[in-house]
Amino acid sequence: MRGADPRVVLGLHRSRHERRLLTGALDLGVTTLDTSTNYLGFRSHQVLAQAAGDLLPKFTVSTKVGYFPAPRGAEHSLDPLRLYAAVEQAAEDLGQEPDLVFLHNPEHSLREADPHGQDVLTEACAVLDDATSKGLCTAWGIASWDPSSLVGLIGPTVPRPATLMVRAGLLVGIRTLDAADALVRAWDLDPSEVWGMSPFGGSTSVPVWAKIDPRLFLANSRQLSRVQAAFLAAYHLPRVGTVAVSTEEPAHLGELVGALVGEVEERTVQEYLSLLRDRSRDQPV
Repeated sequence: MRGADPRVVLGLHRSRHERRLLTGALDLGVTTLDTSTNYLGFRSHQVLAQAAGDLLPKFTVSTKVGYFPAPRGAEHSLDPLRLYAAVEQAAEDLGQEPDLVFLHNPEHSLREADPHGQDVLTEACAVLDDATSKGLCTAWGIASWDPSSLVGLIGPTVPRPATLMVRAGLLVGIRTLDAADALVRAWDLDPSEVWGMSPFGGSTSVPVWAKIDPRLFLANSRQLSRVQAAFLAAYHLPRVGTVAVSTEEPAHLGELVGALVGEVEERTVQEYLSLLRDRSRDQPV
């Protein structure tokens, strides 16, 4: 087993939650799992406990609350009572208190809460803060697919999360990148307190990865593959300390862990961001 590497998180969004994947992650030194109440058809926690309950204490486990079963599949809610109950249920289903609970995509409900969005966000965050203080989880955070709608809501009444999770990587638009940076500044978060997710825009088989060479962003280690270079670049777009990645194959996870020996050229990142902003200004309103 390799030494633990806290910079890589095994995400279970598209995973079948197989035991071999978890043991493979441990062998690679990946000791953090990220799941959600709504993953695997709202069965993620139970399946994890059944398939690998003995392994879970070896991991730092994060999950998310905000989506709930509904007749047509799922619905989003920031109702404080539902959120608190979801944290309690997560601990029961996992067989242990989660180390980290994210408020999952709060923007989905905040769009309907205007002009009371800040109050709604404050109450939702306060519930997770309360759950943390009562020992239902070790810490709480916010995971946002589209953080731009949160930026104007952050104020002194909104509790500070321990961790912020946002999209990261070369396929993320400048609006989302700038919004993530704005939240980091508003909450005075260190990069070590920020996680990136979906570094490949959903899959390494997306056609764009065959058309571009992310190794242009590397300062050294040109021997890395395009996939490895894209993964490494995700730590800088925006600047995050950890990246969560979903996979079904321990070999793929091992390839990504191996990418961390590389180094990204910061000047190239800044040039890329400038190009994105220039292109954004040229788009019709």
